[in-house]
Amino acid sequence: MATDKIYIFDTTLRDGEQVPGCKLNTKEKIEIALALEALGVDIIEAGFPISSPGDFESVSEIARVIRNASVCGLSRAVLKDIECAAEALKHARRPRIHTGIGTSDYHIKAKFNSTREEILERAIQCVKWARNFTDDVEFYAEDAGRTDNDYLARVVEAVIKAGATTVNIPDTTGYCLPQQYGEKMALLINRVPNIDKARLSCHCHNDLGLATANSIAGVMNGARQIECTINGLGERAGNTALEEVVMVIRQHPDLGLHTDIRAEELNPISRLVSDTMRMPVQPNKAIVGANAFSHSSGIHQDGFLKDAQTYEIIRPEEVGADISKIVLTARSGRSALAYRFRNLGFDYNRNDIDVLYDTFLQVADTKKEVTDADLAEMASQYQQRLTTVS
Repeated sequence: MATDKIYIFDTTLRDGEQVPGCKLNTKEKIEIALALEALGVDIIEAGFPISSPGDFESVSEIARVIRNASVCGLSRAVLKDIECAAEALKHARRPRIHTGIGTSDYHIKAKFNSTREEILERAIQCVKWARNFTDDVEFYAEDAGRTDNDYLARVVEAVIKAGATTVNIPDTTGYCLPQQYGEKMALLINRVPNIDKARLSCHCHNDLGLATANSIAGVMNGARQIECTINGLGERAGNTALEEVVMVIRQHPDLGLHTDIRAEELNPISRLVSDTMRMPVQPNKAIVGANAFSHSSGIHQDGFLKDAQTYEIIRPEEVGADISKIVLTARSGRSALAYRFRNLGFDYNRNDIDVLYDTFLQVADTKKEVTDADLAEMASQYQQRLTTVS
């Protein structure tokens, strides 16, 4: 079955680094950038060069070492920003300048004290400036999620005519519902006459917990790039999680889409980013959380032990995770207890497990989790009872 490629634009080093406490130095950024390239990311947004000398240096050094992915620098619709980004990217094999401006009335009136026509002219101008330095220019229509669709279509048509090769449609505040975001993409695909000359991109925030759903809705309606971060890091509630959209696309071949991401590297790079940015991953995080492949309910454990597919749609090794875990709690059943005893070398029959299960429940009611040491102690006490009786 023929599939369309979805380009993965990673902004962990730019939008992800905006999380309080997640500031990285140049050496750390280079390490993550190289890991992102090995992961198969198509575009790495390395930073916002004009924001600080340190960020300029990081973008410049990343541009020197990355061989296969495009390296992108962010800028505002300001000539000095664009010139600074171009300078930082001058050693990149595949440089991209990402420039743009807010297009919603919230931004136009409150942020810029301007008009739609003036913003349209600034959008056209910033793309033309960027095209003086590279053929790969991405325009972002900030707060596109809350931008009037008729006006957004005008802006998109104009910036493509000015030379934008990718047009980013950000749901900057995480406001849209998936249906709304998908319809916005479909409208642009159907209404903008020169849309075939550029790639539409999804950049969704997670303020309402819909970033992944919105991004998938976007590509289902014609977008062909997703902007995301490792572990969903980002401003406020975060960005679209790279690992989530990649695995949604992989699990649903009926979408007719694919990425070039090496899924087995997802958990290793999640740990690298978590450790380097000193930002723990929540245990119940999809794909990369510590509990993503753990089972503690007796009903789930019994089904999983009979056939893993009853409760796991992804194999742990497929995403570079450790093996699935059977966690023993007061909610666990006899099959899980027998399984864990077997792993410790105790092959008990059904009658043995029935006896041991009562002891197990007494221990489990006093602890959050029953450990291997607890099981070994139970086994020792049980063996002593059997020896005494015999």
